Amino acid sequence: MKHNGLAFTTNIAASRGTTYCRLGGRIERRTEEGLVAVGTHGESFMETDPPASHPAPHGATGRDGAGPGLDGLAQVANKIRDAVETVIEGKPSVVRLALTVLLAEGHLLIEDVPGVGKTMLAKALARSVDCSVRRVQFTPDLLPSDITGVSAYNQELREFEFKPGPVFANIVVGDEINRASPKTQSALLECMEERQVTVDGTTYTLEPPFMVISTQNPVEMEGTYPLPEAQRDRFTARISMGYPDPAAELEMLETHGEASPLDRLTPVAHAADVRDLIDVVRRQHVSPAVRQYAIDLVSATRTHPELRLGASPRATLHLVRAARAYAALDERDYVVPDDVQELAVPVLAHRLLPTAEAQMDRRRPEQVVADLVERLPVPSPGK
Repeated sequence: MKHNGLAFTTNIAASRGTTYCRLGGRIERRTEEGLVAVGTHGESFMETDPPASHPAPHGATGRDGAGPGLDGLAQVANKIRDAVETVIEGKPSVVRLALTVLLAEGHLLIEDVPGVGKTMLAKALARSVDCSVRRVQFTPDLLPSDITGVSAYNQELREFEFKPGPVFANIVVGDEINRASPKTQSALLECMEERQVTVDGTTYTLEPPFMVISTQNPVEMEGTYPLPEAQRDRFTARISMGYPDPAAELEMLETHGEASPLDRLTPVAHAADVRDLIDVVRRQHVSPAVRQYAIDLVSATRTHPELRLGASPRATLHLVRAARAYAALDERDYVVPDDVQELAVPVLAHRLLPTAEAQMDRRRPEQVVADLVERLPVPSPGK
């Protein structure tokens, strides 16, 4: 509340020894260690009833000691983030978004010009987790069977044996995916959506966690093929690395001068840890108002005059899943509209196709989504 222009805090909720307060229009979280701001609109989107109990992962417990908690998630996520940032200099927001996609059970598309660290980010995230990792260099002559695997005839056994392809891994790094033909790119469709691969009539289930991290050059670059719409829609988010600032580039010269820090990077988490953290994210509370806000935002892209193809219902699912993970990284067990707004552009923009008029006006889908975020009303507290 405010009185004579001064802001006063009002206690609105308490959970696990933590007090949430409103200071002006902003929600803040007070703990024994101090004050941590967590966003706006928070009090109307908290869960009123605690979720059901679940076994705790590796000693991390939730409220009242029952079920996995956000403290354990934050500890593991911070270790992974710190490990990646020893390789990727000056890009904390990019690293955070990559972690968000990992915990949201999604797939990440990294698009930018050559030489800015796309493959380095993908390999750093993959090496930070002690799990199976396979790398595929996409080339124009690559075949679908080079990705999924092939059945080869064994003369000794006189029968066909299935030789698994690189897709049978926890993290698959696809380098320059748009240098392969659309036929080869489509080999990833089934595994990205259904977590399985079908070869010669036999279906093989992929072990969780499963994540595809692909890099691509802009379609204007020579020798590239645009990704099919169905392929783009399966990527949870698309990020751009961008050029580092001068200070980060100077630090890069120091750390990368003698040897690559990627060679010194060791795993800081196990695949089982990631599976446990994904279970925590699945139980994040999303209020009906936030869900409706996500639906309204996605639906607005389908009727926008500057877009000839809007976002799909799969995009709505990806947006809410990513918002759950984004909130968990902030050590919140509920999602607020701020999370949806932060993720709207990276989750939605790559799925949209602008009209010819919008292309002539140099209006990009990212600008359209940003305008929608500014225009759509945010859910009011208490609704």
